[in-house]
Amino acid sequence: MSDLFTGLTEKVKGQNRRIVFPEGTDERILRAASRLAAEGIMTPILVGSTSAVEEKAQQMNVVLDGCEILDPSDYSEFEELVASFVERRKGKATEEDARKILQDENYFGTMLVYTNRADGLVSGAAHSTADTVRPALQIIKTKEGIKKTSGVFIMVRGDEKYVFADCAINISPDSSDLAEIAVESAKTAEMFDIDPRVAMLSFSTKGSAKSPETEKVAEAVKLAKEAAPNLTLDGEFQFDAAFVPSVAKSKAPDSEIQGDANVFVFPSLEAGNIGYKIAQRLGNFEAVGPILQGLNAPVNDLSRGCNEEDVYKLALITAGQSL
Repeated sequence: MSDLFTGLTEKVKGQNRRIVFPEGTDERILRAASRLAAEGIMTPILVGSTSAVEEKAQQMNVVLDGCEILDPSDYSEFEELVASFVERRKGKATEEDARKILQDENYFGTMLVYTNRADGLVSGAAHSTADTVRPALQIIKTKEGIKKTSGVFIMVRGDEKYVFADCAINISPDSSDLAEIAVESAKTAEMFDIDPRVAMLSFSTKGSAKSPETEKVAEAVKLAKEAAPNLTLDGEFQFDAAFVPSVAKSKAPDSEIQGDANVFVFPSLEAGNIGYKIAQRLGNFEAVGPILQGLNAPVNDLSRGCNEEDVYKLALITAGQSL
């Protein structure tokens, strides 16, 4: 395992983190949960019919010692979750509605996190992103002062570690969104022992081109600096000016970023998604994520094409976010 996760494992181990896995009968989830529990890293909470989860694990020869299994249809504190859900939804759901909704494993798992019965949630192996994120936005919601959640990837190649944002959630962020994404991405970087140096990307460097798109990024730089004056952040930059010292010296000689940025904020989801996939496929970077940020408690989304190792790593990240 890369140093990225070795350090995170050391931080998480012994902190008694409890992470919910709503897809309790998925083979990838079961294998990862078994490892996480056996290694003493966290207590996995598997959601599903107890008999179905245990039977599946037995078929796979997977040991679930150290894991918990919670069945929404037979949970002793279910009515407490119902009452909390009704209160949280503020008139948008009756008790009858809540009892039906909380039979859904993602809503049930999210309520475990909201009521501090768990520290975070990992889903998406068998559900869409919307199925994972919607309950989080309705129940856990974003932190005070944060308008939107966003999604980042940690790009890893050998000893190199970079943060790319937003590559998963916001299609067309405005200036205030970009500023918010930049500040939150810097916090995510610090979790992985990356001292954040944030570059706000565009097709222009420091006014070399003028358009509504470049001005949006320039305004985002201003807003981000106001929000986090001690953060090393600048832009707008073309990628080479943010990453290559010789280009930075030529294009942005007065910037505090001199080709040494390690957190890259893309101007749109289109750019971010394309950018991380190019780095992944042409540059042979490992793309870890997406990691959702800006929520009151960590909820993270797996790809339906994930493997056991992806589940294991995202669970580690989720536990790290909860510290």
